[in-house]
Amino acid sequence: MAIKRLVFLILGLLCLTLGTIGVFLPILPTVPFYLATVFCFSQSSQKFHDWFIGTELYKKHLQSFVEKKGMLMKTKVSIITTVTLLMGFGLFMMARKGIWVPCIIIAVVWVCHVIYFVFGVKTIRSEDQAE
Repeated sequence: MAIKRLVFLILGLLCLTLGTIGVFLPILPTVPFYLATVFCFSQSSQKFHDWFIGTELYKKHLQSFVEKKGMLMKTKVSIITTVTLLMGFGLFMMARKGIWVPCIIIAVVWVCHVIYFVFGVKTIRSEDQAE
């Protein structure tokens, strides 16, 4: 049982590190890594779980999504814009070289991403956030 907790603790710390890097480097997704961090910490240590839930990183990037199953419009627009710019750059560079199969894959992933955030994630108003 101690090995399982240790593995989850290490995975939680790794996800926390990657998610925090993703705050500053938009190519890494912050929210999925922070969701994995919450899960791993809850499986390994209540102390780490409680600590992470109390951090400003959690409150800013994940709390509204976890508690209300939604995001602020500002957050959604920020995510979609960042992903569009990064994927668009990759698509542009590959299209210039005539590499079409990865271009199609990136386009499909981008469309799925936009559909998920527009229709799959509930938009919450900023006054709902304050509650």
